[in-house]
Amino acid sequence: MEKDTIVIIEDEEAIRSLIQLFLENRNFNVHPAGTGQDGLKIIEKVKPDLILLDIEMPSMDGFEVCEKIRSMMNVPIIFISSRRHLDDKVKSFQLGGDDYMTKPIDFSELEARIVANIRRYHETVNQKQKNLIRLRDIVIDIDQFECYVKGKKVSLSARELKILIVLAENPNHVWSAEKIYDHIWGFDSIGDVQTIKVHISNLRKKIQEYMETDDFIETVRGFGYKISS
Repeated sequence: MEKDTIVIIEDEEAIRSLIQLFLENRNFNVHPAGTGQDGLKIIEKVKPDLILLDIEMPSMDGFEVCEKIRSMMNVPIIFISSRRHLDDKVKSFQLGGDDYMTKPIDFSELEARIVANIRRYHETVNQKQKNLIRLRDIVIDIDQFECYVKGKKVSLSARELKILIVLAENPNHVWSAEKIYDHIWGFDSIGDVQTIKVHISNLRKKIQEYMETDDFIETVRGFGYKISS
């Protein structure tokens, strides 16, 4: 089983080393940093599952580090500080912190908070992944109703995107124009399935701009359309 990765950003070496030793004994992969700048470099490199962040550090304090982290990712951040004032706790949450612990640290409590925050983080990530359709170079975000090709957002009409979703959710399956029309417009709709051909043509042109291919949506003569996985 892969270890969860934690970055510790704490300028006091003794505290940093104690936390690192404790977490490594609890089977976490730990990366320590003594400054905010070093911590940010490590975070970009290792993409951690959680960050432990001190507030009072020279040059760049924990609040500033938190803001920079939040501009990059949504990984959970637990502030660890000697500050006990309510204003500091409120500010930490306003800046995007997920939890707050005061020194001296109770290691059993620290472990419990780390495990809980990582669990929630993984559950959120997994749920988001369930609402994404990934097929070759295309990612469709069902929740946001957006399409990306090679990381670039493609402007599609609602009908075009719905057709793409139908085909992408069922790779290698051939859909007739009639079946696509009924699935999207409904059996009782009055219209012409020729409109499917128009939408398919537009989809191909828009996707081709990013994928440099004109056969992403294949025509199966006499049957309909499909996307190969």
